Amino acid sequence: MSSVDIRQVTKTYGDVHALDKVSLTFAEGEFFGLLGPSGSGKTTLLRSIAGFVNPTGGQILVDGTDISHIPTHKRDIGMVFQNYALFPHMAVFDNIAYPLAVRRVASAEINLRVNKILELVQLGGYGSRRPRELSGGQQQRVALARALVSRPRVLLLDEPLGALDKNLRQQMQIELRQIQREVGITTILVTHDQEEALTLSDRIAIFRKGEVVQVGRPDDVYENPRDAFAAEFFGSTNFLKGKSLGKQGVLGAVELSDGTRILTSYALPSSGSPITLTVRPEKVLIQGEGQAVTDQGTSLNVLSATVIQPVYMGASVTYQLSTSPADFSVFQQNREAKRFEAGASVKISWLPQHTVVLDA
Repeated sequence: MSSVDIRQVTKTYGDVHALDKVSLTFAEGEFFGLLGPSGSGKTTLLRSIAGFVNPTGGQILVDGTDISHIPTHKRDIGMVFQNYALFPHMAVFDNIAYPLAVRRVASAEINLRVNKILELVQLGGYGSRRPRELSGGQQQRVALARALVSRPRVLLLDEPLGALDKNLRQQMQIELRQIQREVGITTILVTHDQEEALTLSDRIAIFRKGEVVQVGRPDDVYENPRDAFAAEFFGSTNFLKGKSLGKQGVLGAVELSDGTRILTSYALPSSGSPITLTVRPEKVLIQGEGQAVTDQGTSLNVLSATVIQPVYMGASVTYQLSTSPADFSVFQQNREAKRFEAGASVKISWLPQHTVVLDA
């Protein structure tokens, strides 16, 4: 296991900053997700660590040694690409053995290590097959085995599950995490899939325009996004704009454009300051207009709303709503007997601790 330290790494293409003084630390044995839209810089950083991109400035250190100017083949880093990059004319065994063969490892050692890694990725007995004879999930495991067989210090994953269908991708996420834990290798994943980042990563970094917007555990970034970009990119959310009213007892209060007061347990800027709030759809309870909104001794935020459209998704229903201050989205698990149709008048409510205050 090795640690990776990214220090003020910059990559420019003319006037474009693909990376703008990015600093991150990947701990030993950590599974770290790099998340962001296309062109945000996450793949450029991954390829810089691998040695396929030469940074304009900064340092990339592995176990304290700067590898920024070391050739790719001498960095001792494994990588799995989105398209797997398997050799179609080679059997599975030879595909996996290739990194060892080019290092002139003895045949007996190659046999031992390839067969051991085949068992690890649950492909024992598949060594004689060609890639075209395998399913997408099996090809992904072969690519992973090839990256691991040389026992690299760091494993890089570039959208490794992007070519798989939804069900297989979810299954492979679980298997990939189990393999990573068993091997214990420091792993850095590039993905644009929020669910994948939540499932696999110990920590994540959200990228935007070559910069890191927020770093933290997936649950912390999801529950406590720093700004509107992080909130909206890392899951569906609702936004409310208003002005700070400061503290009202133990809670803070925000006045929305229509005069509604919203309570929050988050710290607020000085009274009168403009402010943006966010509330996740699954934190909101939807009830009929005539139903009593209970608080069980806790203050609630309550808004009247009209259903624009219910979206039935099998296990859940997502309601698109219109309220006086803003449109709203509410997620409801499919366990309620009553569903609301378009045009229905409803009330929505949520707890103050779920009203997240965003940075300007």
